[in-house]
Amino acid sequence: MSKLLSCLLLVVILTGVLADVVLADGIIIIDPPPEPPPDWQPWLTIRYHHVQVTIKDQVATTRVDQVFLNEGRWDAEGQYIFPLPPGAVVDKFTMWVDGKPQEGKILEADKARAIYEDYVRRQQDPALLEYIGRDAVQARIFPIPPGEERRIELEYSQLLPVEEGLMHYHYPLNTERFSAHPLEQVSIFVEVESKNPLRALYSSTHQDEVVINRDGSYRATLSYEASNIFPERDFELYASFGAAEIGGNLLSYQHGSEDGFFLLMLSPNLAADSNQIIPKDMLLVLDTSGSMEGEKLAQAKEALRYVLRHLNPEDRFNVISFSSMVYPYADQLRPSGESTKAAEWVGKLAALGGTNIYLALSEALRQVDPERTTVLIFLTDGLPTEGITTEETLLTTLQQEAPDSVRIFPFGVGYDVNTRLLDQLAEEHKGRPAYVKPDERIDEEVSKFYARVQSPLLTDIALDFGDVQTYDLYPQPLPDIYAGTQLLLAGRYTGHGPQPITLTGNVAGESKRYHYEGHFAAQAGPDFIPRLWAARKIGYLLTQIRLHGENQEWIDGVVTLSLRYGIITPYTSFLVEDEDVLHSEQREKASETFRALPTPAAYGEEAVEDAAQRLGLGRAEAPPAAGEQAQPAASNGVISTRQVIRYVGERTFLCKDESCTDTTFIPDKMTALKFQFGSESYWQLVSDEPLWAKYLALAPEVIFVSAEGTAYHILPGDDFTEAELPASPDEKATATPIAKPDATPTPEDLRRETSTGTGLCNGSLALMVLVWLWGWWLVRR
Repeated sequence: MSKLLSCLLLVVILTGVLADVVLADGIIIIDPPPEPPPDWQPWLTIRYHHVQVTIKDQVATTRVDQVFLNEGRWDAEGQYIFPLPPGAVVDKFTMWVDGKPQEGKILEADKARAIYEDYVRRQQDPALLEYIGRDAVQARIFPIPPGEERRIELEYSQLLPVEEGLMHYHYPLNTERFSAHPLEQVSIFVEVESKNPLRALYSSTHQDEVVINRDGSYRATLSYEASNIFPERDFELYASFGAAEIGGNLLSYQHGSEDGFFLLMLSPNLAADSNQIIPKDMLLVLDTSGSMEGEKLAQAKEALRYVLRHLNPEDRFNVISFSSMVYPYADQLRPSGESTKAAEWVGKLAALGGTNIYLALSEALRQVDPERTTVLIFLTDGLPTEGITTEETLLTTLQQEAPDSVRIFPFGVGYDVNTRLLDQLAEEHKGRPAYVKPDERIDEEVSKFYARVQSPLLTDIALDFGDVQTYDLYPQPLPDIYAGTQLLLAGRYTGHGPQPITLTGNVAGESKRYHYEGHFAAQAGPDFIPRLWAARKIGYLLTQIRLHGENQEWIDGVVTLSLRYGIITPYTSFLVEDEDVLHSEQREKASETFRALPTPAAYGEEAVEDAAQRLGLGRAEAPPAAGEQAQPAASNGVISTRQVIRYVGERTFLCKDESCTDTTFIPDKMTALKFQFGSESYWQLVSDEPLWAKYLALAPEVIFVSAEGTAYHILPGDDFTEAELPASPDEKATATPIAKPDATPTPEDLRRETSTGTGLCNGSLALMVLVWLWGWWLVRR
């Protein structure tokens, strides 16, 4: 009797089949009740998601810890599937549920695909298509009663691939966006150890959000934390190793007929030998006008004392206080051994008087030694009120007085600063500005900055890329290289193949060269690079418009790049507010709309926020996130209230309700081939090109353009005539083929994949069940 009940239960499970899904870093495909009531909700909530990664000599061990909460009124039961990172080769894994070992197995990509496709066919929800082509870990999850939790822990090891000298780690974090509610907490902690010195350490997805701590040359940790969030990106990490003074690694991407995109990482030693560090002169110029009185001045003093305490032995320095007049610590540069005395002098400064910016900077520039690298930190909280007060005259005069060896780094404190003046000071003297808002601490911002520029290694750098033509490199101008930092250069290229790369620069007046080998891809590559390059170029162009006035070419560049790569700024937010923006006429009008926007004032809160955003784009170290996340209106994550941006590879989609459109599609100039969602032609498109499966995962209705310019329109319903599939899809030649399984799993597949109770049914009972299932499968087919 118990065997019969077990078999009948198995039949119920198999015929109830995989009805709904909740995705964490794994997928829980939930079996519905036998007769789901109208108010039945299939969603689980992921409470938290913690990941710990240890990478030792190219072997990565990942441990996942997550908690699922059933907030419904019925038991939740189903199967757990963890889509493994693309290309990952897992040699072992272990799984626990509520601390108890759980049986599971690794599914090959075609078997995992059969489960995804079956779900898509029956639920009319394409969200799982983006995991096609990946192996997966699978296990059965037994009932979670209403209001209760299940803790799932998973551990797996893999050998990480190394290409172009860079080791690559990928964790599938973005699947968390399908939780019923935002996650309370997400954290990733990575520990990297190596027998060879660590050089580049770069997260192409979260570089601006991770905290990196280097413990000597052979060990480092990275940590990322977020709360109340729907994660929308995977976590990716690149690392390189070597003994060179300045390591160099190249990543490149090219797709279709477009010119390529590249990212060059220049990674010097963490702690260079003293004979490698260029002795520098440090000029600290501090505004002590009346408006600095109180906490602002106290923090600024602490910032200067921090710098003075951390001078290198061969450095020289001076401190110049100014208000209506100039009050230098000394008449000329002093040796670093005198820094303690100078720190005591700084402590006695008081706030009084007006703001004579020209007089202060002119005195500092008078002390610059043209033969030595000079770093000038300029701290002010106001506008020039005495001396030369006209912006253009002030800049022109200082440009004439400044030697080429000086680097000016202005810090604007509060909202009453002239952002245009400070931005241009930095641009003209190879520095970069920073803005300290009222709720931020001056000493913390200055100390973080000084830690980056404390030890110069190479100044006035230049690059040669062999026979490949490169252009549009950012940042511009190329900055100096400092010990313990990492310089990321993004640009475009034409040509391809292996090329010698030469880095040249000055070390204490002498020229020095470094040689590397790089391979510029003819096709494919990491697809984050185009969007990172676009962000930097947009930031650069916005700054040029802000400093030098409107230029039609710059404006057109900002609008075109914003729409193509989905990087929206306050100047281009209208691009996602206009549903017809993809039409050619609206694209042309977008530049006019940009020109009609009011120009922000040079000072005030709006000006500071504007400057901070421009600078953030111009020096971005990872591509911006797709944008606002909110609770999805459907399980595929598409938000119905307005157009939102979605990224797939280097493409951008504008989505509303359950429809997404590729921004390279021009409705009035392109005719799209129409195909029905879920039809045989639809599945053929999924099979022909893995990247297209990711496009189609966005929504039931999708319009996209192939690399060669063919537009495809997938839409639900059958009130139209399907187009004929092209004989050979125009991107298929560059695709990586994947096995095409049957559209629906066979009964034997389903029996293996959905039950951990093998052996309960045997003999005639097992035969009866299999015959019944076979008939069921034929009906379904």
